[in-house]
Amino acid sequence: MKTLLLAAGRSQRMTPIEDKNFLSFCGKPLIQHQLEALVESGLNDILIIGGKHNLKVLNEFAEQFLTKKKSLKLKVIEQEDLKAGMAGAVLAAEWAVSPQDSLFIVSGNDVVDKEAYRLMFAASGNESFSGFLLGKRVKSYFPGGYLKTDKRGEIKSIVEKPGAGKEPSDLVNLVLHFHRNAGELHKYLKSIKSARDDRYEKALDQMIKDGVKMQVVAYDGYWQAIKYPWHVLEVARHFFEIIPKRISPFAKIDKKANITGDVVIEEGAKVLAGATIVGPAYIGKNSVVATNALVRESYMGENCVIGFSTEVARSWLGNEVWTHSNYIGDSVIGNNVSFGAGTITGNLRFDEGNINVAIGDEKIDSGTNKLGLITGNNIRVGINASFMPGVKIGSNSLVGAGFVINQDIPEGSYVVGELKLKIVPNKNKALPSRDAMRKKL
Repeated sequence: MKTLLLAAGRSQRMTPIEDKNFLSFCGKPLIQHQLEALVESGLNDILIIGGKHNLKVLNEFAEQFLTKKKSLKLKVIEQEDLKAGMAGAVLAAEWAVSPQDSLFIVSGNDVVDKEAYRLMFAASGNESFSGFLLGKRVKSYFPGGYLKTDKRGEIKSIVEKPGAGKEPSDLVNLVLHFHRNAGELHKYLKSIKSARDDRYEKALDQMIKDGVKMQVVAYDGYWQAIKYPWHVLEVARHFFEIIPKRISPFAKIDKKANITGDVVIEEGAKVLAGATIVGPAYIGKNSVVATNALVRESYMGENCVIGFSTEVARSWLGNEVWTHSNYIGDSVIGNNVSFGAGTITGNLRFDEGNINVAIGDEKIDSGTNKLGLITGNNIRVGINASFMPGVKIGSNSLVGAGFVINQDIPEGSYVVGELKLKIVPNKNKALPSRDAMRKKL
């Protein structure tokens, strides 16, 4: 069996996050979590489908991963036409797949429990079906593809975004697909013409209409698609829940630090006197939580400094994030980001309504009433800057001191302005000394 791990997508919905494959969760990039789940499920012949934008880093990662998994067959393949969607990804690897091979297709963006893989493999033993699609049972409407099935679970059609109240079932089509005959799938993909990126879905629908028997594999376990930046916070919680909780013997924890709840502190990290960490919390290698700092329900990468009197709440921080007397709440912060003293992130509207986030030309409801700042990488922020809820900063940007930022900042920007002071003579009488004031109390 060949496995295709799809990792080429450049979703505009995730801006300013550059490549979700390499978002780090509990010390590992997302793609490593996905690969390890595949390998632990018994898959050992894997093709990673990347794009020109991330091919180099994917190859470097694959080379490092192979040093630990020497029995694994792992190859990175470029999908040249990213606009061709999943169909383009599958056809990009056609040369590396024999027509008689069975094919297991996995999205790098859909995070599921290992139980999903077990269910798929168990179902694939039923040779009366040529294909199997994982169907996630949902309780509320999700804007995706729904599977229409008969009583035996045979798929009759795929209905894309039917609209709330018009769903043909409660089963959403997740990209964990098994095809018994790769050559048959390739033939249908080539026969479908579409100007959109839905050729793969249309090919499946045509196969079903032509009598190719496919069955749904119903799944009730964990699932989170990383579709928008705020989904990073949910996935961080998930990965933290499934790893062993530990404090490295090579971390330095002051006796006067206060640590409660489920916490992971990696080697080289330092927690200074007066610091408080409230779990769930993940502190990456060589990071520092300084005196009077508070970290709660948050997850940070390596070489971060949570400086004096900073609070980080319910947030995800990448590597090398530096703070000093800041408030970072419900935020997603990239790599190599520094906040000047006094800078804060707003995370709650006055009316306590859900936070809307600009995605392209639309305002998207984040589904939560608490959401702070979202950043890319390589950013510097001056002292006493303030960010309104749901604002985004693109990579390689500088934000000057003292500003209230109420709009998104594009990549590669330098935010400056004029803070004009008005200085006039002081007409007030001389102020009494503080000591004199104290004696009146």
